[in-house]
Amino acid sequence: MFDNFYKKLHSNKPFITVEITPPHGASIDAIIEKIESIKLHEKVAGFSVTDNPLAQLKMSGVLSAIKVQQYFHKPAIATMSMRDKNKLSLQSTLLGANDFNLRCILALTGDPAKFSDQPEVKGVLERDSTLLLSIIYHLNNGVDYSNKELNPKPKPIYPFAVSNSYAKDMRHIKKKMLKKLNYGARGIITQPVYDLENAKELLEIFEEAKTQSVRETAKDAELILGQFPVVRARTANFISDKVPGITVPKEIIDEMNLAAMDGADKEQEIGFNISKTLFDGIMKLHPKVHLMTHNRFDLCADLIGDN
Repeated sequence: MFDNFYKKLHSNKPFITVEITPPHGASIDAIIEKIESIKLHEKVAGFSVTDNPLAQLKMSGVLSAIKVQQYFHKPAIATMSMRDKNKLSLQSTLLGANDFNLRCILALTGDPAKFSDQPEVKGVLERDSTLLLSIIYHLNNGVDYSNKELNPKPKPIYPFAVSNSYAKDMRHIKKKMLKKLNYGARGIITQPVYDLENAKELLEIFEEAKTQSVRETAKDAELILGQFPVVRARTANFISDKVPGITVPKEIIDEMNLAAMDGADKEQEIGFNISKTLFDGIMKLHPKVHLMTHNRFDLCADLIGDN
């Protein structure tokens, strides 16, 4: 399963993953049934599962990822947020997940606890996501974070990291990419990209970061371009204004706002056309895409089409 996953990631063939946000409830079965009903699992290389995004309470990302992976027999990338866990909890969770063969981990610092829908939530945040990458590096060498030997040793863990897609000074993004590659990231998933020129620049600075990395694993690391398709003007405005690290170009927001004035159907049509054109362009440029749609799996399937 993991061999095929990484062969696709390192080939020129399409490599598409879809993000799943677990429910605010005690079962992910309805989400799994929806994915299966439209056969989305047949169109993708694997899934990723979020970990309480925007500090909003959801079912455990790791446990959800295990269930998704076991059901579809495709790798799931489990997000782990530094916001909610200290190094003891992180190691314990990684070791337990390893026994269930959940071995792809996306290291996130996490959205601030101040966004939480739960009263008086406090973040743990011992360090940023590089602490989790460092822990994974230790576990992959058969020791815990204090260098005590593990018995039995875990199966190989494949760490992923994230990157913003845009900054006024793109050298700042390159510096962060290099830092994460030096901590052992095998893949970096960007925040949503809304412009092909931006995608090209990200690919350029990623390749530069790879050549500057001191870590051997950086040579085989891959950049995965994120896309959050917007088919509602309200969504475009919200994610650009309220979601950290995401910027939707003013041209797209203006076009979506104008389309919304002509009714919901026109708004959806224009939004989908914008998103589909961008998706197809990215697939031609660099066919490694991570789709984020707030569980709009039908939208994912329509975008992917016959790719």
